[in-house]
Amino acid sequence: MSPDGAGRFAPSPSGALHLGNLRTALLAWLFARSTGRRFLLRIEDLDRVAPGAERTQLLDLNALGLDHDGPLSRQSEHQDRYAAATAALVAAGLTYECFCTRREIQQAVSAPHPMDSAAAGRYPGTCRHLTSDQVSRRRAAGRPPAVRLRAHVERLTVLDELTGPYSGVVEDIVLRRNDGLAAYNLAVVLDDAAQAIDQVVRGDDLLPATPAQAHLATLLDLPVPHYVHVPMALNMLGQRLAKRDGAVTMADLAARGRTPGDVLGVIATSLDLAEPGERVTPAGLLVRFDPAKLPRQPWIVGPELAAAELLEAAGPEGHPNRLGQRDHSV
Repeated sequence: MSPDGAGRFAPSPSGALHLGNLRTALLAWLFARSTGRRFLLRIEDLDRVAPGAERTQLLDLNALGLDHDGPLSRQSEHQDRYAAATAALVAAGLTYECFCTRREIQQAVSAPHPMDSAAAGRYPGTCRHLTSDQVSRRRAAGRPPAVRLRAHVERLTVLDELTGPYSGVVEDIVLRRNDGLAAYNLAVVLDDAAQAIDQVVRGDDLLPATPAQAHLATLLDLPVPHYVHVPMALNMLGQRLAKRDGAVTMADLAARGRTPGDVLGVIATSLDLAEPGERVTPAGLLVRFDPAKLPRQPWIVGPELAAAELLEAAGPEGHPNRLGQRDHSV
């Protein structure tokens, strides 16, 4: 039990939550509540914000019965926090300016250099060793720099409750983007610490970024949270679920006659917490919840909710896994 700590769900308000997002939200709620933690909501609105998306997301979470504690937090309200931390890292000599464009980084990372760091899928350190003269020339050319962390380790192992020990590359992550705004990796580390979040439940697509975030937390003398990376929801082609995959949002499902209770039941079934068609509540699921029994495979959202064009792409027989079932072959 951790009465002083908290778990969280932190969506980006770029659009409506889909079934995969809602599934992660339910898991974050279950992990927090089952361990005596508070459950907090944070809106990660440093990037694209769709009008009305935040309100829709909050309504959907409420409709599923996922209550939260304390006031809602928004990243856009904490720019001073991010700026102060970046300034401290710069003053400590733990950063460098990066003038690379996204295209240049992508070209470097995808180039066939088997012996360098690009082959490991990390930023190849193009600007890490620029001389002061080279930096001055780039500034004079009008290229606004980003600020990157000068990582002091090549790899780091973090412990994840579901995947076990995970050893990954520690990239020189961006702390401040070239538009002057804080980057995600800095904001998420600072926000979790500021909110006393000691349990981070999120999709396993973010597992590779975790060693760098843990390293940054250590450099800032902040606690490293307890990580739980959960399997994602995928479409029938094995791709991460998106709005284009059909009726995968609460609004779309409501238009097809599905209630929030139906949606909760489908998600619970995918987690082996309910039988197909069973009526459930978050409180009832909490009684059954056992992290050790959670599926470790991705959830394949089946043809009941898939767009017609996706069914066609999947072939005449579609995909063998139906809504609420998992793909054991992945």
